[in-house]
Amino acid sequence: MALKGKLRDFNTTQLLNLVSLAKKTGSMELKTDGDAALLYFKQGKLIKASTQESPGRLADILFEAGKLSPEQMDAIRRHNNLTDKALGIDLIKSRILSQQDIVQSVKDYMLNVVYSLFSWRDGEFKFEQNVLPSEDSIVIPLNLDNVILEGSRRIQEHERLMEELPDLTVLALKVTDKPLRDVKLTPDDWRVISHIHPRNTIANIAQANNMDEFQIRKIVYGMLQAGLVELTKPEGLKKQKQFSARFGGNRGFTPEGPAVKRSVIERLITRIKRI
Repeated sequence: MALKGKLRDFNTTQLLNLVSLAKKTGSMELKTDGDAALLYFKQGKLIKASTQESPGRLADILFEAGKLSPEQMDAIRRHNNLTDKALGIDLIKSRILSQQDIVQSVKDYMLNVVYSLFSWRDGEFKFEQNVLPSEDSIVIPLNLDNVILEGSRRIQEHERLMEELPDLTVLALKVTDKPLRDVKLTPDDWRVISHIHPRNTIANIAQANNMDEFQIRKIVYGMLQAGLVELTKPEGLKKQKQFSARFGGNRGFTPEGPAVKRSVIERLITRIKRI
């Protein structure tokens, strides 16, 4: 049974989080106007990614990465019956490239594909249980927590950050029980985490770290999407007027919003676990 939906209801970060949390194996197709992407997962890890515009053939990946010369590319094209796995083995045996060259190039390509999906706001997705790429494909398992965290950091849309974190003076953070050992946190991430306290609003944390509102929103948004922190109300909330102009004022924030959104996601997690 396939799981289908709209990207306006569940964005890329939420979908990746669902696959990671449910440790699912299968394929996910995402479609938007003018392009489509195909992702494969195994036990909650991303193992392969491609788009309609960039199908992800190994030779093309290596050429774009500057690992193959035009002459080498022409020679490969003359033997276009080679699978990606066979080509990789030939390149390593011929000492043209190392295994690390190939792995890093494919990994960079996969990440660039997935990061490009974080800006998709409209379209459709479909998850198919237990569908894997062909055996002659090169697959590289990637931790989705790191993919989500870095992809969310790259979000540059001020409007989206404002939607997710409208008023920093009435929001606090709570660290979840998600393990951090496999997550690559930046020094700024750790600075924010070190100031998380029941009485500290996000505005307090930003001021303590000398961060502007865009910077703190990007950091917190990334950690929220990766499931490392949760939004909560600060203890003994007293709105501090000096923060209002800098960090967004009230802007009609309703504390129930994140909880409602979280309950919808939890229902989808239950559904994806069942398929």
